[in-house]
Amino acid sequence: MRALVLTTTGPQVQDHPEPQPVPGEALLRPLLAGVCATDLELCRGYMGFSGVLGHELVAEVLQADDPAWVGRRVVGEINCPCGACASCRAGRPTHCPQRTVLGIDGRDGAFAERVSLPLGNLHPVPEGVSDEAAVFVEPLAAACQVLEQLHLRPTDRVVVMGAGRLGQLVARVLALTGARVQAVDLQADRLAMLPAGIERVLAADAPALAGADVVVECSGHRDGLALSSSLVRPRGALVLKTTVADPAAPPVVPWVIDEITVLGSRCGPFAPALRLLEAGLVDPRPLISATLPLAQGLQALVLAAQPDTLKVLLRP
Repeated sequence: MRALVLTTTGPQVQDHPEPQPVPGEALLRPLLAGVCATDLELCRGYMGFSGVLGHELVAEVLQADDPAWVGRRVVGEINCPCGACASCRAGRPTHCPQRTVLGIDGRDGAFAERVSLPLGNLHPVPEGVSDEAAVFVEPLAAACQVLEQLHLRPTDRVVVMGAGRLGQLVARVLALTGARVQAVDLQADRLAMLPAGIERVLAADAPALAGADVVVECSGHRDGLALSSSLVRPRGALVLKTTVADPAAPPVVPWVIDEITVLGSRCGPFAPALRLLEAGLVDPRPLISATLPLAQGLQALVLAAQPDTLKVLLRP
């Protein structure tokens, strides 16, 4: 099959062995796959990954132990746990030390003509949700994860640092709580894409937002953590969504002095994300900047890295 593979010399579109699903896994045909900031960081050396890139997908099931799945349109959770270790038994499968992670760690990803995932990772896509919306389920679930980890009050003021791929979704989800949400970005055109009710603040004016109850770091910039930390009130919360290959040293002294709650936050629940899409409460489709065929995978990565680009999709 053809695939966009991260090799020791960089990403390449090339022939690659088709996956051979083990019992309990499904063989999928990706319909659309999204380029994420994590994919770009992997190309810069993050995680030391090599293999097929891509972890945001909507796909058709081609083969499964349970024939009821065949032909269904699905999205897939990216963490593939062992199911038997202490973390899995305690209900923490996304922290299984033996897990593989789709297109990120030990498992080939979705930028390919075929991909495999455990049946337990799959979620059917409701009929009324388009492929272009469903491909956003993984990052939308990551946005929902903030609310899994943190009780957000409607009286809180929340700053979302970065209005890029993930920040756009985080701002939309958190605004549904009734909290005052302020999104910060370097670019006015990105801020203009946010729906009504979310305040738009240029990065140059961000210092005026100091004293926020919650700051969610989604900037993807090496120094974004320092600016985000400076905006949290004492005993407020700092939520870290950014992963970068070479982050700046975190400003930990203010965290101690101001008794800041610092939360790492990554993968989240797919079922609520699908409900938000089905109900029309979040519509991510305006964030799509371009859709390219797999043969143009290298161009897709270059385009996704441009500062004026939001979501680039591949159609394997």
